[in-house]
Amino acid sequence: MPISKNFTSILSNDCEINFLQCYPNGYLKYTDLCNLLQLTAGHHAELGGISFTDMQQYHQAWVLSKMRVEIHQLPQWRDVITVKTWINSLENSRSVRCLEMYLGETKIVGCETFWAVINTKLRKPEALALPHAHFEKYPERATEQSFSRIQLPELPDVLETYTVKLSDLDVVNHANNVKYLEWCLDHCDTEALLQQKLKAFEMNFMRELSLGDTAVIGKHDDTFVITHKDKACFALQLEWH
Repeated sequence: MPISKNFTSILSNDCEINFLQCYPNGYLKYTDLCNLLQLTAGHHAELGGISFTDMQQYHQAWVLSKMRVEIHQLPQWRDVITVKTWINSLENSRSVRCLEMYLGETKIVGCETFWAVINTKLRKPEALALPHAHFEKYPERATEQSFSRIQLPELPDVLETYTVKLSDLDVVNHANNVKYLEWCLDHCDTEALLQQKLKAFEMNFMRELSLGDTAVIGKHDDTFVITHKDKACFALQLEWH
């Protein structure tokens, strides 16, 4: 698709929180928070001509490698929020994208993401084949801390063995990254989540999970790890108030 006439290097998107996105207490789910952030990132890529559809001409796609989310406040059902996004860097097969969520003039969420371009046939990283010079890159960051490499626990407690289902897959034909977060949060203290005690979380995505794969969900202290055939696929670090 051509670059949209509405394209700008910094995108702001407004949306209203609906009840399907909320916990029983009326506050936005952490998983749906991530969905909103990624939908905004995807919309910006589409406006700028580097979306999944554009990249499929070259059998390429963006995959999320790392994500850090810092939460000051969760929006509630019927709140109208603004999600702002820009590209911090984009070189060869790697890109850092920043996102912020606002309620009125107040910033309530900051997010930093690290993306890689993969060849969807070879399932290997490669340089982005599409032009991107029209995206101005901005040095401003959206989080107080940058994402990091999570230290994996050596002997995590096994919480569940989960088989990847069709409902877990996305258009890249692997388990969508938000699903990993969902599986882990289901093993957290319900009251702590409902009382918004989670102030930040960080995710590392290391390997794909496909339909029918067995995901072993483990945890030690505030670190989750998901493995398949004894190889780490995902790590999640939680930070609580």
